[in-house]
Amino acid sequence: MFQGRSLLKEIDFTQAELAYLIDFAIHLKKLKQNNIPHAYLAGKNIALLFEKTSTRTRAAFTVAANDLGAHPEFLGPNDIQFGKKESTADTAKVLGSMFDGIQFRGFKQSDVEILAAESDVPVWNGLTDTWHPTQMLADFMTIKETLGDYVGKHLVYVGDGRNNMANSLLVTSAILGVHITILAPEALQPDTDIQHIAAEKAKATGSEIIITADTNAVKGADIIYTDVWVSMGEEDKYDERINMLMPYQVNSDLLAKTDNPNCIFMHCLPAFHDLDTKTMADIHHKTGLTALEVTEAVFQGKNSVVFQEAENRLHSIKAVMAATLGNLFIPTV
Repeated sequence: MFQGRSLLKEIDFTQAELAYLIDFAIHLKKLKQNNIPHAYLAGKNIALLFEKTSTRTRAAFTVAANDLGAHPEFLGPNDIQFGKKESTADTAKVLGSMFDGIQFRGFKQSDVEILAAESDVPVWNGLTDTWHPTQMLADFMTIKETLGDYVGKHLVYVGDGRNNMANSLLVTSAILGVHITILAPEALQPDTDIQHIAAEKAKATGSEIIITADTNAVKGADIIYTDVWVSMGEEDKYDERINMLMPYQVNSDLLAKTDNPNCIFMHCLPAFHDLDTKTMADIHHKTGLTALEVTEAVFQGKNSVVFQEAENRLHSIKAVMAATLGNLFIPTV
């Protein structure tokens, strides 16, 4: 069912398969908390390809591989050509002959697709400009842990609605039966192709989809989710995005508009919520702002589950690796 498969984007898996991976991640988290060994990948070698910088994804894949008994090998942009001096296809064939599984975090979705097609080993998408599937497993795992379930809950994503997080949250919510609102200015709303994919998936699950620029749409939300306003590779767009997105900052006023005291706040991190980064300090010097997409009060508030969410990257990634490479007995789902 899962053995030998790649996770390249959320639509690679059915609702039942995603639900299984989320539940398996919760199980693996309990095993780790109770110091119960689970070396399902003993003796395996895992290539970790990073074209983009990373904290959570690199740490999660490394610890996940070690916990599962595998041997991870980090290969950064100075180690792998990524199409510069050797084609992605040639690289895939070489790595596939040496490693049992490959993680890729980079820019082009086509690169991770080529790696999967040419390597003959499972390939896991740690992030591309289009999709972020391992983050989705961690996110909906966190929602289930916190709210008891994700089915029928209302998730509102606020901010840049055209990035990989908005794409993935929109489509994954539709697959899982979560009601999803993308709250963004019209110029930053999801591409129509992504909206069409989500709409098709929603027909089977009853997920309600709203795309809007009206901040009143947060009313009744169970989850408020945001992400940075400028993605990697867009660093020249800070002034433009600040002007467009400041009305969509997640602050105490926006959270109060939900009329739900139990509404949780989520963010995939890193977040510009204070002045303790050089980037935010520079923005503060120029604009006087002390936060961007989320204020310190919300980020550190009682409704925030961002660090639980971050930890769950480990357990959900571990579930994907074990299920696709561990020769596990998994009942039909």
